[in-house]
Parts: sequence; structure tokens; C-alpha cells
Amino acid sequence: MSYTRRTHRGPRTKAALLAATVLLIPGCSSASTTSGTASTSAQAAAAALAPLPGSTPAALTRYYEQKPAWRDCGVAGFQCATLKAPLDYAEPAAGDIRLAVARKKATGPGKRLGSLLVNPGGPGGSAIGYLQAYAGIGYPADVRARYDMVAVDPRGVARSEPVECLSGPEMDAYTRTDITPDDEKETGTLVASYKRFAEGCGADAPELLRHVSTVEAARDMDIVRAALGDEKLNYVGASYGTLLGATYAGLFPDRTGRLVLDGAMDPSLPARRLNLEQTEGFATAFTAFAEDCVRRSDCPLGGEGTSPEQAGKNLKAFFGELDTRPAPTGDADGRRLTESLATIGVIAAMYDEGAWEQLRGALTAAMKENDGAGLLFLSDSYYERDADGAYTNLMFANAAVNCLDLPPAFDSPDDVRQALPDFEQASPVFGESLAWASLNCAYWPVKATGEAQRIEAKGAAPIVVVGTTRDPATPYRWAEALAGQLSSARLLTYDGDGHTAYGRGSACIDSVINTYLLDGTPPKDGKRCS
Repeated sequence: MSYTRRTHRGPRTKAALLAATVLLIPGCSSASTTSGTASTSAQAAAAALAPLPGSTPAALTRYYEQKPAWRDCGVAGFQCATLKAPLDYAEPAAGDIRLAVARKKATGPGKRLGSLLVNPGGPGGSAIGYLQAYAGIGYPADVRARYDMVAVDPRGVARSEPVECLSGPEMDAYTRTDITPDDEKETGTLVASYKRFAEGCGADAPELLRHVSTVEAARDMDIVRAALGDEKLNYVGASYGTLLGATYAGLFPDRTGRLVLDGAMDPSLPARRLNLEQTEGFATAFTAFAEDCVRRSDCPLGGEGTSPEQAGKNLKAFFGELDTRPAPTGDADGRRLTESLATIGVIAAMYDEGAWEQLRGALTAAMKENDGAGLLFLSDSYYERDADGAYTNLMFANAAVNCLDLPPAFDSPDDVRQALPDFEQASPVFGESLAWASLNCAYWPVKATGEAQRIEAKGAAPIVVVGTTRDPATPYRWAEALAGQLSSARLLTYDGDGHTAYGRGSACIDSVINTYLLDGTPPKDGKRCS
């Protein structure tokens, strides 16, 4: 399964709740034992991302000298263009890749500050979709007045030569595959599902799959920066977007302007560790949800006085019932609510405490009335499946990037079984599912080209790293770790729930970030908000 949900911030309706959030991280880790993980972490600690030479190589000059031909996007107020980047930076003459770019020009008044690139995360989230649906109209008016708001869909994503893997019906089958196999037959079915997914991606874009890494996407952003006429890159990245932004800073520290990295990832961790710590993050979020739930009369997981642990056991027992008897949903395509779909539906609602009421209602309907429609809706929102059964390429790009960035978390089902105790200890509710979901990259058609490494970005301007204390998808410790690696980082902490912090209702967080973006004044390191 693909994991590391992308992030959308700002006001949303329930129907649009998950229109942009960070996907669970798919198979990103290597070691198969605790000691092996420690060893791999030690190796990663010794490696650091090296900056590229300050001068532009002659072979890349034609890319850096592009001028975007802006045209109407079909969305009022926005313009679109297409830029080119080399498919392979090691062999620029081997062919190009087309990058879709969109902007909304600064509205004024006030002195224009250049361009502000935004990325909602994923990997696989459409930055252009995020710009047009939220950032270009929902960012603070003062920020939009002085910056051209800009987005580029990373290579392989949405409008930038998207990776495609499965048809809608094939994805329906994939998403309902049992990810808590009880025996060898079910394990074989899960493995076969991962193989079909990987084979579909490989058949669609065999060359592209080798060149959708975060490092390449970060290099693309520098071409976009130059094409926009900006000396330095100003950027707000959420969730996986923080890894993309930090990678840019590591490669181009002298070209780094005002960077906000919200809901930070830790680039120094091997994939197994990332998956395990994310599992802990979802456990933390579920505890907060359960504590809130049991105080309410409509909580289906237990009444007042029920512990979060017992609430979790009640939910896990319900998942077990769905494993043998999926619930009806009234879906036009006849889909029933399976254990896997229900698990993703609950996980999806962990990203934003604003979804907790919706989750209570969906769980009540499913557990008390045998109606799985609400949880199926949450799951569909997570997977970006529309009412007609069509999926965006979010999950395809998510796996393509993650499986290229780091070696697979597990090489075989036996590796997963050995790791299950650690994952189930990290989260009794979600640990089993998230461990098996980490197996998908084992069958990827191309080998990983990246590795876990620290990013220091020595010489970069001050970078604001934002962490939320009870963030489910990017645990707070990751923000602390990234801030500790980046030489110029200032850690900004939001004491609260949900995934990421900017635009989530904290006047303190928003004021600090707006001041930094508009005046260039970063917060004091260690600033905390609630």
C-alpha cells in the first residue's frame, strides 16, 4: 500500500476534508532487526547531502534560460505554463520531462517579494491542485498581495507526466486487499497484489520510474526558480513537501530564500525506522481521539471512563469482524467495507481533529447499524477516488517516489513477521496493518537510488521548521531532528493535534510564519504556540 499522506491546510468542508493531506510512508526502511536498524541509522548519521556546484553546468544552460509562456488555466485568476527539465540529470541530452507550472500573480499593494512556491506533500500530491483550491485563494491576503503564488507538480505527479499503474476497478481490488493476512494463502494474495501494482507501474513508465526521486524533483525546482526570474527560492512545503524543501536547501544552500517546512520529515532515518515512528505517531493521535470520544454520548468505542487502550481494543475487534464479514455500504459498484478499507478510513480521520466528529458518526453507523458508507467515504477521500470510480495518480506517484528514495523496508513476508511485535507495540490498533503495508516496495520494478542521509544546508538563510506535538503522520520528533540537522533552522512548535500547523487556526503560528515570509524575520529557535 502507498503511504505518506499529503497535507492540505485551511478551512474545509467535510467532503473536502482529506483533499490534501500526507500519505502513510510506504516501505521506506531497510534493516530487518532492531540491531540492524540501529546499524543502518549509524551509517545514515555519517552521510550528509552534499551541495551541488554553484555554477550551472553548460549541459543544463538551456533549461535554466527558459522563459515560461503563461496561458489561461481555465481557473479564474490563475495562469499555467510548461517547462522542461532533463529526464536524467546525469545525461541531460538523453531526453526531457515536461513540468506543469501554475501561478497567481501578486495582487498588491506593497512591494512584490518574488515568487512563493508551495507543495502540499505526498509524495504524489498535486501542488497545482493545492494552489488553485487553497493556497492561491486561502493563504493570508498580505502574503498573496506581495508574492506570486506558484506551484509545480513534481515529475511523475498529476499534470507533470503522471505515473499510472492500475485502472479504477483494479485499484478497487487493490485497496480492499486484506493487509492483515492470517495464513500463507492470504499472505500470497497480498504479495500478488503488490506485484500487480508494481508491474502496472513498470509497464506504464519504465524509464520515468527511474527518475522521480526527491533529489531530481528538488533540482527541477531550481530550474523553475530560474525561469521565474528569482535569485532565491521562497517556499512553503508541508509534510513530504518538507523533505523536498530541505533537499533543495541541501543542494542549493546559496539559493535558499525563505523556507517554511511544516510537518517535517527526518531525512536521516532509514525507511523501517520512518515507518515504525509514523506508526507511533498514529497511536498518539488515536489516543487523543479516543480520550475525546469517550467523553461524548455518541462514542461507539466506549462510554466515559473507558481507557484509550480499551477503546483501541474495541476498534481492533471491530476490524476483526470486518475481516470475516465486510459491511454493506450502498456503494453503486457493490463495494463492501473490508477491514483494510475501514482501517484506512479511521487513519484518514487522524490527520485533522476537525474530522473526529465525522469519524464518530461513521464508526457508530458501521459498528451499531452495519452501515459502512461513512468509513468507505473516508477511505475513498484518502485514496482520492471519485464517485465514478476513478482515482487520481496520487497513490501511484507516492509509491514511485518512496520506493526510489529509500531501499525497501522489508524484503519478504518473513521480514514483516519478525518486525510485527515492534509495530504492534508501537500501535496495537494500526501496527499490524502498517507493518504489512510496508512490504510493497520489495517488489518494485526498479532499485532505489536514494539513501537516508542528514541534510545540513550549511550557508543557507534561516529556515523555519514547524512541528506539531501530536502530529500523526510526521511525528514531532522528526521536526526536532530536521531542525537539529539544518545549520540555519529555527524550530517552531505547535502544541496541538492534527497534521501540520500553518493555517490550522493558531493565530500564534500564523503570525510567526507570516512575519517571516513578509519581513524575513524568523522566530527565535524553540518558539512554542498553542
